Amino acid sequence: MPPQIPYIIANEGCERFSFYGMRNILTVFLMTSLLLAIPEPLRKGEAKEVFHTFVIGVYFFPLLGGWLSDRFFGKYNTILWLSLVYCAGHACLAIFENNLKGFYFGLFLIALGSGGIKPLVSSFIGDQFDKSNRSLAQKVFDAFYWIINFGSFFASLLMPIFLKKFGASVAFGIPGGLMFLATVIFWSGRRKYTHVPAGVSHRDPHGFLKVVRTALLSQRPGEGRAGLIVAGLGVVLAIGALTLSTAPGVGFVIAFCSALVLLLGFGGAGAWMQLERAAAVHPPEAVEGVRTVLRLLVLFALVTPFWSLFDQKASTWVLQADQMTKPAWFESSMMQALNPALVMILIPFNNFVLYPLLERMGLKLTALRRMGAGIAFAGVAWIVVGGIQLSIDGGQSVSITWQVLPYALLTLGEVLVSTTGLEFAYSQAPLPMKGVITSFWNLSVTIGNLWVLLANSSVKGEAVTSYIQSTGTSVTAFQMFFFAGFALVAALLFALYARGYRMQNNYRG
Repeated sequence: MPPQIPYIIANEGCERFSFYGMRNILTVFLMTSLLLAIPEPLRKGEAKEVFHTFVIGVYFFPLLGGWLSDRFFGKYNTILWLSLVYCAGHACLAIFENNLKGFYFGLFLIALGSGGIKPLVSSFIGDQFDKSNRSLAQKVFDAFYWIINFGSFFASLLMPIFLKKFGASVAFGIPGGLMFLATVIFWSGRRKYTHVPAGVSHRDPHGFLKVVRTALLSQRPGEGRAGLIVAGLGVVLAIGALTLSTAPGVGFVIAFCSALVLLLGFGGAGAWMQLERAAAVHPPEAVEGVRTVLRLLVLFALVTPFWSLFDQKASTWVLQADQMTKPAWFESSMMQALNPALVMILIPFNNFVLYPLLERMGLKLTALRRMGAGIAFAGVAWIVVGGIQLSIDGGQSVSITWQVLPYALLTLGEVLVSTTGLEFAYSQAPLPMKGVITSFWNLSVTIGNLWVLLANSSVKGEAVTSYIQSTGTSVTAFQMFFFAGFALVAALLFALYARGYRMQNNYRG
């Protein structure tokens, strides 16, 4: 086991406490303090929109962090500098508790810092291993995810109490202190890390973007350029999406993220259609590397519905908990502590009990099988939570303990998808693109939250509202069952596509 691993694991535990400490009280703080000027019937929707916009930012900025790391500064320097930005964001939340612009600027800095380092810390772990000790890497990625939830558990349990007892400055200040400690721990291991140099993809004449450009622009006698037309259509549609940023109920975040999805989807499809043309200019391994990345992006796209369900436990599920009966001392947002507690139980249980038992029964749970099953479990969790909402809408008094079952199902899905996906993304990425590919893995979370914003925006329309009313269910319950179906369809498509995927082993020699 590389001796530098404890520094990265300890850094991640403190950083995750800081992130979840502020994130898990964000919706409650917005509802009870910062957004009081907004009429109460509209406040719930506004709080959800701010929360998911923040999450979109957190999982969009990995693209920037991965690009800066792979092309210019390397993973260590990028993590260290963005961690300082992260600390400044926490300071803004603690200082500007009554200032809307100052508080939102703090959220922006946290999204930039947290998002920028997010893909780099996990890929930095992978850099500490090579093909000789790769078998230990998945164990460390599991430990990495375990410590994330260790920090998240105590943050989820304690921060709502600190917010209620001591106010927002203390509740947002404590996570800031933990983030500063995380930065100091990471800096302390600087002489022990394995550093993979930056700028490899920039200097490589056969890099990913160069191969894609060749594929799209190359001509063959007697053949058209259908792939270029498809990619161009994506550019036109993306521009069209950006023009909708001023439309009612859309806004810049939805428009920008939609444009990004259109560019990636149509651009990737166009490159795939003409990829063989790049073989005349680039070596076979470079062309095959692009093919691998494009296949990988399809899998990541099919994971996005999972994240649209998972991240709503901190918004939709908290708001549902407000409507349920519970002890007087219990805050609705404290229910989220159940998620990391279950993760800390399920990771060792799966590795030491469940997976070996299934293998003895002849069923090998590959990485892709785990991820497909995890998406399906999330869908089932939302069927259960939708049933709970129907009971609440029917006027029944429902205890908050009923949320334990959907939390358990969703957490099982999380362990199968997220812990597996971290190592999967690293192992499948070509060597010069580790930071960027793990950024795309995180981008799937952004797109998942985009689906939430689009769903929330669509139910504001009169036609959709009228249809939901005709079904006899509330808007909240209808959306819950919609998201459940969304995830189950995605799980089926993921399983079908994964059958033809060829696994790679892209650890350094």
